[in-house]
Amino acid sequence: MTLMNQLIVAPILLPLLTAAIMLWLGEKHRPLKARINLFSSILGLAISVTLFMWVQKTGTTGSIGVYLPGNWEVPFGIVLVVDHLSAMMLVLTGIVGVCALLFALARWDRAGSSFHALFQIQLMGLYGAFLTADLFNLFVFFEVMLAASYGLMLHGSGRARVSAGLHYIAINLLASSLFLIGAALIYGVTGTLNMADLAIKIPQVPEADLGLLHAGAAILAVAFLTKAGMWPLNFWLVPAYSAASAPVAAIFAIMTKVGIYTLLRLWTLLFSVQAGPSAFFGGDWLIYGGMATILTAAVAIIAAQRLERMAALSILVSAGILLSAIGFAQPSLTAGALFYMVSSTLALSAMFLIAELIERSRSANELPLEDDADQLPRTVESLNPPPGTNLDDQQKAVVGQVIPMTVAFIGLSFIACALLIIGMPPLSGFIGKLTLLSALLNPLGLDVAQDETISTQGWLLVGLLIFSGLASLLAFSRVGIQRFWTPQERPSPLLRRYECVPIVILLGLCITLTFQAEPLLRYTRDTAAALHEPKQYIQSVMATRPLPGPVSDTAVSAVQP
Repeated sequence: MTLMNQLIVAPILLPLLTAAIMLWLGEKHRPLKARINLFSSILGLAISVTLFMWVQKTGTTGSIGVYLPGNWEVPFGIVLVVDHLSAMMLVLTGIVGVCALLFALARWDRAGSSFHALFQIQLMGLYGAFLTADLFNLFVFFEVMLAASYGLMLHGSGRARVSAGLHYIAINLLASSLFLIGAALIYGVTGTLNMADLAIKIPQVPEADLGLLHAGAAILAVAFLTKAGMWPLNFWLVPAYSAASAPVAAIFAIMTKVGIYTLLRLWTLLFSVQAGPSAFFGGDWLIYGGMATILTAAVAIIAAQRLERMAALSILVSAGILLSAIGFAQPSLTAGALFYMVSSTLALSAMFLIAELIERSRSANELPLEDDADQLPRTVESLNPPPGTNLDDQQKAVVGQVIPMTVAFIGLSFIACALLIIGMPPLSGFIGKLTLLSALLNPLGLDVAQDETISTQGWLLVGLLIFSGLASLLAFSRVGIQRFWTPQERPSPLLRRYECVPIVILLGLCITLTFQAEPLLRYTRDTAAALHEPKQYIQSVMATRPLPGPVSDTAVSAVQP
């Protein structure tokens, strides 16, 4: 057991300990709790990056780390595993979490009680869901994540938020019930819930029990597809995400990927080509369900008027693309989908943050924030206007005034986010969609596409990828014209630096992916290859043995002749 193996449990224990400290401090020490929360989140991100760098040692057994928290033998005890896929999701969660928290520190953390404790519990659930290697503990972390999200969803109050939050809670409680039923059926057939052990036992299931096994898998899939946002199970997502506060919606963008991650993990592990009669079970449902999700969300985004709703619908478009790509069981397509997932998650998280700033700018009677010293200047000529200044009169007195700095920042950020979500060049969203199209048009990895090798499903997904991009282009162009191009006699918004830094970080990472796409594509190709050939994962988990306990002198003398 190396130090790196022991580090696997740190992303779970760190937020758990931090949340306990938050609850102990109470609500009278909010500034201190904010600093502790930020430090813990950054430390969790650093640990995730360390694990990410460690698993890049491809080609060796050390590229998969296994930790047994209870020191029980596999498959009877709790197992945590970090591999290429889980390490990538840990880093993505850490990045989005830190950026959402930075934005919340501007003022949203003071809109309700226990925000910081709930935020850390949310991170704990996310980290645990990506690290666990058995269905029971996946359910545990699933519930931890959802319990925290219920409180975060209602954070900030408001009638629309409470109404959407109650629907959100009801749907997720139903999904949790289906999770338990599906897991129980699978356990009844196989006698295990460890994922690696399930991959070994599913091909050995008698033909008479296949119907029960497939029924359990289907019920389990419904729970995950509800969370992933597949049509028609996604009716709850758009109202909930668009009603949530901006930092909460940003962290919810990674929550949707928990369902995607779980489906990808379980489907490639349990129903791979080695699964015998159960091989590729449910693949067509993923493909056509994902396509239906893309189509309905793309049509809805054209009619959407509010930017928060458009961002939530864009999450459904990306979810549909990822679900369809998983169903094809094609490593090159899976690799492109993983790259697209990273880029779209960062962009959508940034879009939720930008949406609040844009909607704030529409309010003509906006009140200034509490601390003017921490605000960005509205214009170049008017740096740090004193409190109580009549900004309308001030702007009318200026002749030839330049574009307000805050409006310029919001506008450029909006354009960058829109390009990323639409998939237009030159940013990383275009590279992700281009990789997907290339894999669909060259399913055998040929240099020249051949029509006879492209399935009807492949052509349908190509058409939907193009259609969804055009629909998003039309919708975001309309909103951009209404918000930035149409003249309006309104003051530009006051922005805190805490609100701008996370947006810059998220968009900066997307721009970095544009110029450094090859390393990430190489990583996602290795990840896809490992997912579709899960032997190393299974062997690494099943070969792990508990550490021997200490032996007392009495016991030693007792066994001596």
